[in-house]
Amino acid sequence: MAEVLKLEGITRRYKEGEGQLEVFNELSLTLKPGEIVALVGPSGAGKSSLLHIAGLLEAPTSGEIYIEGVATSKLADQERTRIRRDKIGFVYQAHHLLPEFDALENVILPQMIAGASRQAAAVEAQRLLEVMGLGKRLSHLPSKLSGGEQQRVAIARALANRPRILLADEPTGNLDPRTSGGVFESLIGITRKEGLAALIATHNFELASRMDRALLLHQGKLIEGTQLPR
Repeated sequence: MAEVLKLEGITRRYKEGEGQLEVFNELSLTLKPGEIVALVGPSGAGKSSLLHIAGLLEAPTSGEIYIEGVATSKLADQERTRIRRDKIGFVYQAHHLLPEFDALENVILPQMIAGASRQAAAVEAQRLLEVMGLGKRLSHLPSKLSGGEQQRVAIARALANRPRILLADEPTGNLDPRTSGGVFESLIGITRKEGLAALIATHNFELASRMDRALLLHQGKLIEGTQLPR
């Protein structure tokens, strides 16, 4: 099965004073449809930067990002924006919901921005929120939702435009352990249901061990087949 995401020879350096800080050096990974992969590593290892590069939000110093076989480094900004909108869903540690819009509207809006009619967007938004267990909370503002419910809305929003890739950065990091487990199960369930490829950064080794495989980001390299403590 062909990979939907491929990073090849990714190097990332930042200017630091008169020198440079190297975060990655010739890093590569592949992600296939339906595959859920944990990205683990200590704080400061560069997990967020790697997700930003994979999601075309940040350019590497060198190397190539392929989305469904298309090399993206030389694409025009408009085309890269289109790929981010249509092919990639993002979930962050903070939910970033629009506070003045209810749960349904938060999932409708990205679809309308992408060109969907409000009616079609509402149907899809309701479907996703019901899959996430929020069928009775559609008209609630974020302030009236629990932390776990807010993150479930954020996950539904990330999938609203039917992306092929889901990138999640500590999606349960702000939640208590009990809520975290429930949100994680919902995330994994909907990811498998929609047939997505998912790369999920987490500090939680127990959650990481329940994914298809784990990658350890250590000293700018990815270590495959990592055995994680349970």
